Amino acid sequence: MSRHANRPWGLPIAVAAIAATIVAGVGGTMTDTTGWYQSLNLPSWNPPAPAFGLIWTVVFTLIAAAGVYAWRAAPDSRSADTLIGLFAINGALNVSWTVLFFQLRRPDWAMVELAVLWVSILVLIVACGRFSRLAALLLMPYLVWVSIAGALNWQVIQLNGPF
Repeated sequence: MSRHANRPWGLPIAVAAIAATIVAGVGGTMTDTTGWYQSLNLPSWNPPAPAFGLIWTVVFTLIAAAGVYAWRAAPDSRSADTLIGLFAINGALNVSWTVLFFQLRRPDWAMVELAVLWVSILVLIVACGRFSRLAALLLMPYLVWVSIAGALNWQVIQLNGPF
């Protein structure tokens, strides 16, 4: 049993919620869907604009829950610290994609970064799954959504490049 399993839920939930809110907030403030983005040719299957906020809200909620379950299931402080580090790296990669795509207007660079983000999600799933099957399962929609985002990103490159 994890040495964290008997601890109260409040602190890890608060930390995970704050971290997810910061990553989502930073990413959201750097996402500009006016001007340049509206001038892009988008694929016909691009989701409607309101869907993105709703989907990301669900995904970030699931990421935070996965972090809490995995952290509580970690058998020791070293494992828990490693998980926190993996989630922090993933959060930075998530924001980096937004910077590359929307701020620097480089969907081509964002596509390369998205591959690294995708691998980081896979690493999170494996790492969390070592301690909590539920945490790993909660991250699956994130992997699916970033895969869809990758397909959208690729289509933007194909329809609008070179950048």
